[in-house]
Amino acid sequence: MKKIARNNIFKIKPYIPGKPIEELKRELGLKEAIKLASNENAFSPSRKAIRAAQKAIRTANRYPDGGCFYLKKALARNLGVKPENVFVGNGSDEIIVLSLIAFLKKRDEVIIAKPTFLIYEIASKIHGAKIKFAPLKNFRYDVKAIAGLITDRTKLIFIANPDNPTGTYITTDEVDFLLRRTPRKTILFFDEAYFEFAKDIKNYPRTMKFLKDRNIIITRSFSKIYSLAGLRVGYGIAKKGIIDCLNRAREPFNVNSVAQAAARAALGDKKHVEKTLKFVKKGKSFLCGEFDSLGIKYVPSVTNFLLINVGKESKKIYRELLKKGVVVREMSAWKLDNFIRVTIGTMSENRKFIRALKESLQ
Repeated sequence: MKKIARNNIFKIKPYIPGKPIEELKRELGLKEAIKLASNENAFSPSRKAIRAAQKAIRTANRYPDGGCFYLKKALARNLGVKPENVFVGNGSDEIIVLSLIAFLKKRDEVIIAKPTFLIYEIASKIHGAKIKFAPLKNFRYDVKAIAGLITDRTKLIFIANPDNPTGTYITTDEVDFLLRRTPRKTILFFDEAYFEFAKDIKNYPRTMKFLKDRNIIITRSFSKIYSLAGLRVGYGIAKKGIIDCLNRAREPFNVNSVAQAAARAALGDKKHVEKTLKFVKKGKSFLCGEFDSLGIKYVPSVTNFLLINVGKESKKIYRELLKKGVVVREMSAWKLDNFIRVTIGTMSENRKFIRALKESLQ
């Protein structure tokens, strides 16, 4: 294959998602298992979203609305922008890829924190970007280190805010600092997949106020707070010219009709969002209290997951948890060899995880 494939392909380590529950049950012969590995919402989609999806499936013999007209209109109204400033993607991951396709030129550079969301590096390597890495500092983005890497060839700077896998965020002051040191031709890509969990924090940045004056792409997701991870819907917000370029690069019918209908309905269900935020706060408080009592260090998180340090035996503990029917994320792919990442689940799932963790640590 090396004779016919692009050289860049062999530089890629494929993204390995969290192990599905059914796969684990088959492998180990388990009757029950819980998945706390992929930062999914522990709750099913809202009833409104389910009803909308059921209605939409009746016309699945037809192609979807390629422009996502009604979902864009609903998002624009919700965000206080025009529909021309909104792009809907097959998950926000697609917008990451399309941004590289649309804007990356030969010899362009991309700046990525390390570690952070793996897709930035994977997609950038595929498209031949020269990547510069800015190491995290105390599990947080180091904006001074990022600024020090900027050159006249810097095309994209990816910023996960809040970050995955650490759960930390960059502040308003840090964004201001970065904007002052970033050339106007450079695109700042703010990946805000966990926005709803952090938006009420006083110093969490309001990046949308920079849309008119700067080359900024902001992405958010229906996978987390809205419980629609299985339908793959994300959206981007940017100035009209950037959206136009993304539309030129995207596949026709990139978001299916069931996903569009469910996302539009979910957007209007504030009770589901409030319920999720309430339970995540309660679950996080419970888990952090248990970790404190066990003497386990963890990274304070503003998201629906926690990065925890279980020591040199992290891979062994991960395997022991699997045997007990608990799927968490083993973090060696991020070079965080002592860590596992756990999603906040329902309270029964959180308790099962703690019981299994205590047994595994022994």
